[in-house]
Amino acid sequence: MDKKEFCWFRQKLQKTQKEMAQLLGISLKAVESYEQGWRNIPAQVERQIFLLLAMKMDSGRNNAPCWEIRGCNLELRRICPAWEFKMGHLCWFINGTICQGQPQTSWKQKTDLCRKCKVFKSMLNHWGLPE
Repeated sequence: MDKKEFCWFRQKLQKTQKEMAQLLGISLKAVESYEQGWRNIPAQVERQIFLLLAMKMDSGRNNAPCWEIRGCNLELRRICPAWEFKMGHLCWFINGTICQGQPQTSWKQKTDLCRKCKVFKSMLNHWGLPE
């Protein structure tokens, strides 16, 4: 996540910088630093923002689960945490999902892959994220 996206997500959540800091459990200075591009946005902050926005906008709840959209076979489904925890609408949030045939172990690896995935892209489009 870059500073432009961070600002966009904060505005989409309708939060001031102070409110965003409180919501994320970080300092106001950290929020200011992210928005100015002085500090990189940590993975856990990015992940929390995605989850908050998904819950606020209720995106994906009425859509097919990821395993149906991606056409995962039953063998892959059975070993995938998204299937196990019935979170096909939040597959992008769960580490260890079986995407492209193997578990995604780090948030960086996962989010790089998710940003190319039609499940995650449709959620971003639903939110109206500018290109």
